Amino acid sequence: MPTILTHAAVPLLLGAAAGKRAISPRLLAAGAIAAMLPDADVLAFKFGVAYADTFGHRGATHSIGMALALGMVAALAYRPLRSTPWRTFLFVGLAALSHPLLDALTDGGLGVALAWPFSSERLFFPWRPIAVSPIGARFFSARGLVVLGSELKWVWLPCALAAFAVWLARRGARPEATARVP
Repeated sequence: MPTILTHAAVPLLLGAAAGKRAISPRLLAAGAIAAMLPDADVLAFKFGVAYADTFGHRGATHSIGMALALGMVAALAYRPLRSTPWRTFLFVGLAALSHPLLDALTDGGLGVALAWPFSSERLFFPWRPIAVSPIGARFFSARGLVVLGSELKWVWLPCALAAFAVWLARRGARPEATARVP
């Protein structure tokens, strides 16, 4: 898995690039939380749930169905998030979906149960460039630095470039950004 902070990078960078008029600060925060939330499944280890179980790490909480469910729950709270139901559903749902998609790009673990509840099969993408992050305190190690470097290259940089492109497109679309001819 990428680190928990890197999971939040996708909605934070892209939402910030879209601007406060499109993505309110509250909706941005909800998207960041939704992107990190699937990793709450590591708490199941404390209750004896094995990694490979349906509700183990990268299981049901890392599915497309769970991302859709988070989007729907968020859509019910669209008013406090200062958005519309549809925009809230899309932003939070896509933020949550970014988590298992990033995990499927890592070079370790058992894969991701994207199709749960229809299938518990764990999947990876054929191309897996992101170094898998150690779980827990082991992150603060030499391996953790390797993971951060990998995440900077394969997640943060592409997200920052995409956010910059969105920001440029928004800036060019504003009427006040066009040149005025006297």
